[in-house]
Amino acid sequence: MKKLNLQTKMILLITSLLVLMLVFLGLLFNKMLSSSLEDQIGKRALNVAQSIARMPAVQDAFKADDPSAIIQPIVEGIRKETNAQFIVVGNREGIRYSHPLKERIGQKMVGGDSQLALEKGESYVSKAVGSLGPSIRGKVPVINESGEVIGIVSVGFLLENVQEIIYDYQWKIYLFIFTVLLIGVIAAVKIANGFKKAIFGLEPKEIASLLLERNAILESIREGIIAINEKGYITMINTEACRIIDIPSHEKVVGRKIVDVFPATKMVNVLQTGESDFDKELLIGKKEVIVNRTPIVNNGKINGVVASFRRKDEIDQLSKELSQVQSYAESLRAQTHEYSNKLYTISGLVQLGSYGEAIELINKETSDYQEIVQFLMVKVPDTVVAALFLGKYNRAHELKIEMEIDPESSMKNIPEQISREKLVTILGNLLDNAFESVLETAQKEKVVQVFMTDLGQDLIFEIEDSGSGVSDEDFSLIFQRGYSTKQKEGRGVGLFLVDHAVRLLGGYITVSTSSLGGALFTVVIPKERKEEDVSY
Repeated sequence: MKKLNLQTKMILLITSLLVLMLVFLGLLFNKMLSSSLEDQIGKRALNVAQSIARMPAVQDAFKADDPSAIIQPIVEGIRKETNAQFIVVGNREGIRYSHPLKERIGQKMVGGDSQLALEKGESYVSKAVGSLGPSIRGKVPVINESGEVIGIVSVGFLLENVQEIIYDYQWKIYLFIFTVLLIGVIAAVKIANGFKKAIFGLEPKEIASLLLERNAILESIREGIIAINEKGYITMINTEACRIIDIPSHEKVVGRKIVDVFPATKMVNVLQTGESDFDKELLIGKKEVIVNRTPIVNNGKINGVVASFRRKDEIDQLSKELSQVQSYAESLRAQTHEYSNKLYTISGLVQLGSYGEAIELINKETSDYQEIVQFLMVKVPDTVVAALFLGKYNRAHELKIEMEIDPESSMKNIPEQISREKLVTILGNLLDNAFESVLETAQKEKVVQVFMTDLGQDLIFEIEDSGSGVSDEDFSLIFQRGYSTKQKEGRGVGLFLVDHAVRLLGGYITVSTSSLGGALFTVVIPKERKEEDVSY
């Protein structure tokens, strides 16, 4: 047998519940209506009977020789006006003085419900089966001037007539129930369709399966995930996020406002603007992270924000290895190009028989290269930074640029917490910028000088060139993304990346005019940073 889907189950459940409620309310209303009508008719019968019993003409008629001749016309007129089924007046023995059927006058009253009125003088409403059938009766004793019970007045409405009145109301009730039921079924269908659409047509088992998969995925990935709703309350945070931002796993943060847990968070800005942030490098405590923030949009409305972040050092490790490979590759490429030219020169000298010049050229090249390698091994023991300088040195030779590293330079103490990848970004871009500057100048001497020192509390790098320099109006603009004095597509990124990397390391960069005539860039990076909390 095919199982019912959620939509059909909801329609059947809502309809069944509605039917049960309407049936129950219909029965209750019918019972209340019957009881109310019987009560009202009983009171009406009692009031009519009391009015007749108190009439002087009726009381005086009991003294006459033929009471029925006086009483019958009076009560029949009243009966027709009140629409009562019968009005019977009888003496203490229950002998009728009036009746709607004249032939029954003089006969004994039936029903057996007159004792209380005749014997105790009480007025009351009763149900009994009389000569005309089951009826609701108002029984009132007739009392003379001496206070004696001399007779009884019985006013009755047949139950059959009462039921006819009830039936007149019942069809209206049934019509109302049917209308409400029809509206309820239509509403149930719309509710079920809307609910089905809201859960993207998924069945409960599918939702449960997706939830389990979601939780498993969130806990298995190596990125921290935090989600907030449209009111800024945390709806989800995974274990990796707690680990990265040092929140104990037992601490309850779900359900709290994001600004209460992380006051400086930028997720609220994304919630307000609806603009995503991608690949932002920030600090959480002493941990560098790469953050992405994305709004959750449904039907054009922002329902929340998701932030994902991963520790930068994990990515830096991969970037460091790639940077080393790139530096070595650049160094080898430059050496290959440069030494191919040298080999052709040596080959030519040998062919010309100039053996002495050939040997001198070989000794000079070997000596120069060994000298820079030995210098870097002693002064810059960090392999990543040394490889960068060696690669750029070879590149400078290839471009016919004289690259000089100040012999007083020393960079032996680079703390482990300082990202080598960022140092490569800073120094590599500054050197490339210097190379481009001297190549574009008309001066014959193309010189780039480097000085670096790790003495004191900071790492200091100075890179100057003999290029055209930086104009005064460009000093405040060169670090802006996209700004460049060279009108070429794709320019204006290198110095922006340099400034961004320096700031992330807690340092600063300045630019001035070099003694060589070009630009002098000075980078200062502190060895120890103050702890900062930069929210994600």
